[in-house]
Amino acid sequence: MSFLLGIIYLSFISLGLPDALLGAAWPNMYPEFQVPVSYAGIISMIIALGTIISSLKSDRLTRKFGTGKVTAVSVGITALALWGFSISHSFILLCLWAIPYGLGAGSVDASLNNYVALHYASKHMSWLHCMWGIGATLGPYIMGAVLSGGTTWNTGYGIISVLQIVLTAVLIFSLPKWKKQNTLSEETTSEKVLSLKEILAIPGAKAIMVCFFCYCSVEQTTMLWASSYLNLAKGVDARTAASFEGMFCIGITIGRGINGFIAMKLKDRQMIRMGQAIILTGIIIMILPFEVLFCISMCQTPELKAWGGHVESQEIGLPVKNTGLVLPCGASGRWQRV
Repeated sequence: MSFLLGIIYLSFISLGLPDALLGAAWPNMYPEFQVPVSYAGIISMIIALGTIISSLKSDRLTRKFGTGKVTAVSVGITALALWGFSISHSFILLCLWAIPYGLGAGSVDASLNNYVALHYASKHMSWLHCMWGIGATLGPYIMGAVLSGGTTWNTGYGIISVLQIVLTAVLIFSLPKWKKQNTLSEETTSEKVLSLKEILAIPGAKAIMVCFFCYCSVEQTTMLWASSYLNLAKGVDARTAASFEGMFCIGITIGRGINGFIAMKLKDRQMIRMGQAIILTGIIIMILPFEVLFCISMCQTPELKAWGGHVESQEIGLPVKNTGLVLPCGASGRWQRV
């Protein structure tokens, strides 16, 4: 494995670290802010809007400044936003810091997805998202450990922000490697920037958006509300619930890790169909009124992702922006009187 690919993997671990933090910490956060439990959906949508904006602009930024610089700056912005979360003691401040958080995360996601799709085999795309799963798994466990240690949720965000700052430094020092790779691939990269209308006209683009919307509806809803549901509806201690949320992310990580090996044998179309079938199986199991089967489905639901090796970077940005574009189930939070 090349040094640069290792940096990309590390970046996606870092990208996943804060993604499940809000859901894991929310049972401890909303009483402090004196807001309804459903308000987590507001923060989630602000982050999603930032992600939409930055992912749509990521192609132009990457072509102008290069993937390395865009990634380093974006991770730095995310680190700043997470530090802002760690010092926030009001809901309004949290909403304000959610803006740069979404902007930074969206650029990293879109630019690195595009880079790996253009320069590496499909198996590396699966393993790239497996790295995200590792980060998303560690985040809730870090928050759970912090809460169990008697400190506040702010400390958990502070720890993650420090890790992001360290990664920013690593990315800055690795910029010469990015420049070398960009020089080698300059001639094979299209110079034309497609409009939104042209992107949607690409065969399969609309289907990709629909698939990502449906998949991420499951993923984002679970990561945002699992901890609150366990705490408020099932009476699980908030600290324990934060750690339990990581079980869902473990399932995602295992599924994507295995998928990388399967991708060596099957075509992308076969992988996508198989992934959708597994998701459907997981959803059916979740509907059944058996708690043990529910736990199994938490590990079965994650999608076995497959990406094409040669796609336009603008097309990558469209499905990425849809990962957060799901009406939050914040309104459903009203099932619990606060």
